[in-house]
Amino acid sequence: MDDKQQPARFEDLKDDDQKRLRLRVAHLLEAESGFRSGSRHWAQEGEPRPEYDPERTTLTERRLAKVAELKALHPDDARQLGLGQISERTLQRWSAAWPEQGIMGLADGRLTPVLRGHHKITLQVAEAIHAVHAECLHRSRVGMKTKERMIHQFVLEKSGTEAEKKIPHYTTLSKVWKEWFGPESGRQRYLRSAAAVDTGGSSVTITRPGQVVVLDTTPFPVKLSDDVFGEPVTAALTLGMDAFTHSLVAFRLTPGSDSSIEVAMLLRDVMLPLPMRPDWTPDMEWHYPGVPAALVTEFAGHPVAGRPFFAPETVTSDHGSVYKNHHLVQVARTLGTVVLPARAMRPQDKAACERAFLGIQSLLLEILLGYRGQDVADRGVDPEGDAVWTVDEMEHLLATWIVKIWQNRRLDQYAPAWDPGGRHSPNTLFATAAARDGISLQIPDASLYHHLLPAHSVKIHGRRGVKIGGLWYGGDHPVLGELSLFPSPRSGRHRGKWVVHRDPRDCRQVFIELAGQWHPLPWNGLPTGDDVLAFSDARVQQVLREAARAGLAPRDDTELLPVLIDLIGARSPVGSWPSQMTKAERAERAREVARARAAERDRTAPAGLTSLPVAPRPAELVRQNQQAVDAERRRRREAAVGAPLVSPPRLGDGLREHSLFTLPDDESVQPVREGPQ
Repeated sequence: MDDKQQPARFEDLKDDDQKRLRLRVAHLLEAESGFRSGSRHWAQEGEPRPEYDPERTTLTERRLAKVAELKALHPDDARQLGLGQISERTLQRWSAAWPEQGIMGLADGRLTPVLRGHHKITLQVAEAIHAVHAECLHRSRVGMKTKERMIHQFVLEKSGTEAEKKIPHYTTLSKVWKEWFGPESGRQRYLRSAAAVDTGGSSVTITRPGQVVVLDTTPFPVKLSDDVFGEPVTAALTLGMDAFTHSLVAFRLTPGSDSSIEVAMLLRDVMLPLPMRPDWTPDMEWHYPGVPAALVTEFAGHPVAGRPFFAPETVTSDHGSVYKNHHLVQVARTLGTVVLPARAMRPQDKAACERAFLGIQSLLLEILLGYRGQDVADRGVDPEGDAVWTVDEMEHLLATWIVKIWQNRRLDQYAPAWDPGGRHSPNTLFATAAARDGISLQIPDASLYHHLLPAHSVKIHGRRGVKIGGLWYGGDHPVLGELSLFPSPRSGRHRGKWVVHRDPRDCRQVFIELAGQWHPLPWNGLPTGDDVLAFSDARVQQVLREAARAGLAPRDDTELLPVLIDLIGARSPVGSWPSQMTKAERAERAREVARARAAERDRTAPAGLTSLPVAPRPAELVRQNQQAVDAERRRRREAAVGAPLVSPPRLGDGLREHSLFTLPDDESVQPVREGPQ
């Protein structure tokens, strides 16, 4: 046997081959001892049979009886069981191999064939294969026949005719190419991009909840009905998954496409306890060990559902535009979270979150009306006509399913390394981590919503207020009136400016923080005593374009109000009738209303959240995350060093011990005076 070849193992066999091999062992043991188990202590019913009774027959007689029994089988049955060519010599060979090789001594070459072709790959051929692979990535896509010709050309020009004769057949080259470089079934530019990325050699070991939270967004595979016109709309589902427990700690369902503000609010949802809803059953309440549910309820100010919440330390996401912008960098800095983008063209960095999308689809979404399928070719006759679920109803259904089903569902392929054969769910894994390390009940206060909004550095222009996104805010607000009398103490890049935060989903007001208090600044164009529907930043840009197209140069934002009303249909003009609007306009308006409702829910804190026993501010959240990381590193250092670390003596003590001059115990040191005595 070649020194590089390893012996075959029982685990290498397929399930059917393992069953055949166990059947061979049973026949062999019955011929050797008279019992299929090999011992009279584990005799089955009816054993030993008369022709195999060790008290009445010899070993040769039992072997001949076994050969006759197997030959009496139908040829097809015997061939299917792998016992079609059994003779007395075969039983003798099995008996000799059984004591030394065990069950694999009964396996012939048909069950464990040697993989052919690899021993024919010489160093010259291997060099040619790698060179042709690099060349094919540079060129346009070519077939395997062309690659074979290029391999022959490379070996012939580099090593000569004799080396070319050792090139294996086309089928062997195809198998080796597929094994070394994969199937390469994707597009050429994607293969080129994937090969150009350095995968790196470092890995992250996840040991606790909140250490890594994976974010990803996918088109929602169910057509929904909007809450305004009842039209079918497409939504985007954004998930936040804890990589340690595989808990779905937060999700957002956004009509149309999501933006960075939805991702920021999703990270806020990870840190907040999920309130119980009226129709949820008691088994969905908080039940993790270590912290009683009554204590968590008192601390949060409302009954808490059984879903983990914590401050994320690291966030992993793909390279979408909503995850790579200045706003998300600001959010990560505010929360003290490290944003770790996944490697390009490496979906395995967030494979668990991708698998969660498929799990939600197969377990829940496929049975709902309006399901669109994975592809256009798999789509039903009229999924838009089957759209009966509204956005709010689907959000409630997903929240109920996650808390009740997903958090208690067994994780088969994601069992922890310390108990691979155990039965674990996201809730049991979080309970184990809570019993080991405890639970941090640091809940941020309601002002975190304002801190996570996009910040704008602006100046105060007297009675007009501040200008953000083309609109003026806080014209006659008393807070801005006081600030306009004094210059801003801010220096540096934004010298003399004030920081104002705005929610791009609802541009009717902005927020400014002064002495720890947040003050809303309304839009100057809002009419007094009249309510105007919410509008987003995209609608603001549309209003400004319409005003410019009409030749309107407004001296005040109140002149923009009629243009805004005509666009959003706040007073039902003819153009805002559903029959007079296009499908795209109705979908855009429904998305704007849904985002405005989400902004209002985010501004409104749950009951009791404004009066928390401990309400850390963003700077304190950064400090807490840093302390958690330092504590984990200290624990690992202490676990790696067996003996406790002893601090060295002070420098002064060491100098006194080695000093040439010592003073008596009752003598004190007098100060030295310069000059004549």
